Amino acid sequence: MGIAQHGAVGARRRHDEAVMYDDAERTGIAFELARAMLAGPWRLPDIAEAGAAHLAHWPSWLDALALHVVSVYRRAPARHPGALAVVIEAFLVEHGAGPELRQPLPCPPGPAGSAAADPAAAVAPPAPPAPPWRPHPRHDWPVVPIPSPIALADTLELSDGQLAWLADVRGLERTVEAERLRNYRYAAVPRRSGLPRVIEAPKLRLKEIQRWILREILDHVPVHDAAQGFARGRSVIDHARLHTGQAVLLSLDLADFFASVSAGRVFGIFQTLGYPSEVAHVLTGLTTNVVPQHVWEVVRRTAAGAAVQPRFWLGRQLATPHLPQGAPTSPALANLAAFRLDRRLSGLAAANGLRYSRYADDLTFSGGRLRRGWRRLEAMVSTIVREEGFALNRAKTDLRTHAARQSVCGIVVNAAPNVPRGEYDRLKAILHNAGRHGAASQGLAGRRAEVQGRVAWVASLNPERGEKLRARFAAIDWEA
Repeated sequence: MGIAQHGAVGARRRHDEAVMYDDAERTGIAFELARAMLAGPWRLPDIAEAGAAHLAHWPSWLDALALHVVSVYRRAPARHPGALAVVIEAFLVEHGAGPELRQPLPCPPGPAGSAAADPAAAVAPPAPPAPPWRPHPRHDWPVVPIPSPIALADTLELSDGQLAWLADVRGLERTVEAERLRNYRYAAVPRRSGLPRVIEAPKLRLKEIQRWILREILDHVPVHDAAQGFARGRSVIDHARLHTGQAVLLSLDLADFFASVSAGRVFGIFQTLGYPSEVAHVLTGLTTNVVPQHVWEVVRRTAAGAAVQPRFWLGRQLATPHLPQGAPTSPALANLAAFRLDRRLSGLAAANGLRYSRYADDLTFSGGRLRRGWRRLEAMVSTIVREEGFALNRAKTDLRTHAARQSVCGIVVNAAPNVPRGEYDRLKAILHNAGRHGAASQGLAGRRAEVQGRVAWVASLNPERGEKLRARFAAIDWEA
């Protein structure tokens, strides 16, 4: 039985939960669950099923517990069952877990005259309907109501099996090699560091579902004011404008931003929005991914020139459920996962008389006080970033005074947001030559929309330069 199916059972049983376990009973159950979970494979579905087999039923909190222990221990703590038991017990306390009504498992039909053949004995009383979905009491964001996995499947026009497959509740994406059985396509984009960027592009049906989740859920949830990327009404130009004309500019970079956001954090986001745990599990499965082992082996061999430790950590992150770079939902979920990071860094900047903003994985601080205290600030930022589950890419740390060219995400900000002069001059020369000799002479044949986009980008930063480029663009014979 998959997580989606068990989630529906959990929703029907939630009403039966009446009291919490007492201290002694809870401690005993925690140790027994730890031993049961460690006896089998350390995978989310197997861990949940091991717990259900030990308890002889599937309580509503079991799926959340399974995801919690996997997020705490990426590998089975076989030598430390006591530590796992402590984690489980703390979870039971936090979630107020208690005994629930144990409904009998269906029995196979027995011979005539047996108890199993008696219809009155075989038919269990009908379960009462699940309680109506209500938004989280701390917010009034108009996210779409989803009371159960069954309701989610109905809304998406999927069967329970299709929903379970797309949410990868069996963890097949990591192990299968057949392309048709996977939900993602993969590509490795080279980087100067030697460690490639792994693109995880969802296939069409899953991408449509992720866009629905983005539109109906995530777009309604506000992000921190410091987050300038992938947020409605904000852009990279706003990010750059905040740091225009500052005496000193400090740029830092978060390493492997999307891969650093684990499924456990995504699950917590959906729970915070008020969704039942069984629904949050399915939404987490639909928006996170695990890179197949054989795909990572190919990437690892092509990244032989990269440092060993960064390569190891990236492989470890991609081998566990994380936000895939390439999914429509990943930027919004990453912004929400970084909310507390933005709040802490904004407070740090304000306490030091500085400005702070973030565009995806790009962190920018600016202000005159950085001239003497930037190394101390960098150390404090590194500590906060690490405590929030991320890491700095030290190779990309950059400090620039006003005497040098200061840029934020490629935008020059010394006096006003602008494109670098060299970039503008090259584009102007290309347009000039194309106007005199035809588009094909400059290799622009079939690239009209691309060139028009580059001109529009310059115009958005510097309208005066943009008008000059537009005039040259209009003079081009695109058929020549």
